[in-house]
Amino acid sequence: MLSGVINTNVNALYALNSLSNTASAANTLEQQLSSGQSINSPADNPAGYIAAQGFTTQIGGTEQAISNVNQAISLVQTADGSVTQQVNILQQLRTIAAQSANGINSSQQLQSLQQVVSQLQTQVTTISQQAVFSGLNLLDGSLNGVQFQVGSSEGQTIGLSIASTAANNLGSYQSASKSGGIYSTAGSATGGVGDTSGNSFTVTSGTTQGAFTAGAVAVSGSAGSASATVTGVAESAQDVAASINQITPQTNVSALANTSVAFTVTSGSISFKLGNGSGTSATNSVDISATVTSVTQSGLQSLVSAINQQTGTTGITATVNSSNQLILNQGNGDNISISSFAAGGGSLAAGGVTIGGAGATSATVQGLVTLQSNQNFAIDDTTAGSIGLGSTSSLSNLSSVNVSTTSGANAALNVVDYALQQLENIGAQLGAVQQRLQATASNLQSTDTNLTTARSIVQDANIPQVTSKLTTQQILQQAGVSALAQSSSLEQSYLKLLQ
Repeated sequence: MLSGVINTNVNALYALNSLSNTASAANTLEQQLSSGQSINSPADNPAGYIAAQGFTTQIGGTEQAISNVNQAISLVQTADGSVTQQVNILQQLRTIAAQSANGINSSQQLQSLQQVVSQLQTQVTTISQQAVFSGLNLLDGSLNGVQFQVGSSEGQTIGLSIASTAANNLGSYQSASKSGGIYSTAGSATGGVGDTSGNSFTVTSGTTQGAFTAGAVAVSGSAGSASATVTGVAESAQDVAASINQITPQTNVSALANTSVAFTVTSGSISFKLGNGSGTSATNSVDISATVTSVTQSGLQSLVSAINQQTGTTGITATVNSSNQLILNQGNGDNISISSFAAGGGSLAAGGVTIGGAGATSATVQGLVTLQSNQNFAIDDTTAGSIGLGSTSSLSNLSSVNVSTTSGANAALNVVDYALQQLENIGAQLGAVQQRLQATASNLQSTDTNLTTARSIVQDANIPQVTSKLTTQQILQQAGVSALAQSSSLEQSYLKLLQ
């Protein structure tokens, strides 16, 4: 039924309302096209707005973390470059020390070499003082516990501490060592057995006595004091070193282990079981058979070859030194065990212990334990149960190296070697941190890409889709304008009825 009301144009109101909605939708779509985003305000999509803002926060934090990591990498590279320069200088210094240790140098030549050494020592310290990044001194010891923020959240950090590389902080400060013993099952006199390190084993008759005494050894180092436990007299050097290394974080004192013994061999046929392990019981035991034709390099070769063919099992290597002695070495510090020795004239002898002939048929060789630290340390050797490590011997640091005498040059070689080890350890530490930072940067970049993609899915406008919707709204707008015009025209036509 046609309405004839002119006071209220209902059709015009409907058309105007529809036109308003259409215009609002068209405006929103035009805004999406102009910004490229489907969400320009919370009203567009409240849930999507929250998600997009969350992604934006994460992206901002991740991109800042990437910047932080790149700066940290630059810092580490700066420190590493300076350490590399110091290593090169120490290599020069060591060459000069080796040259100075040669006995043919005159006093004047040694003084000239010392002048060069003094300049190199000064340069090492200068580099440690001049290694600066963004106001931070890197190698003077003040960079302690710095934290790189490598993530967008709390606690996502990588720490770095670099010890001072000044000349007075490089070099070996103290060391102490203790050799193990040889235990035989047949009588033998006490004597000294030279090992390849120039130290000496204690050779003791019987199987119940040993060089390492069961009990605890107290170590006081730069990081604090702690005690390591030695459980038995026949324990291997590796076990003793491992016990001491367990307390290294508390003491800053570490231990190295190596087992090496020099045997004097007599010619003849030899067969025995060779193994390694801890205590007097061997593990990884293998059969060794050879004929020693003469006590020479070539005459001992068959025995050396037989032992070295089993190195993969025992970890024991054999060589012949310049004195035609058989050198057995177990690099891990395990005991070297010889058992079931059967000889056709051949024998092995070390100090007062003879294996074969009328001597023992088995023996266990303990190794050498060396304690070292780049700071002063002390060993309590007075308490019951001490393992017998003697008093420590002090060594010089790099700044006190003096090659003006042959003895000073020889001492300098040890100090420079330890200083090089310290710098190489610092370089390795920096390399490991740089690898972590580079891996972190790569992961952050991937995370940033994924977060940006996720935000794009939620927030970015689909241009073809928006364009299609805008076209629809524009057509509806035109239709709304036309409908509004027609509704107004109908109202005016009612006036003709009043004429």
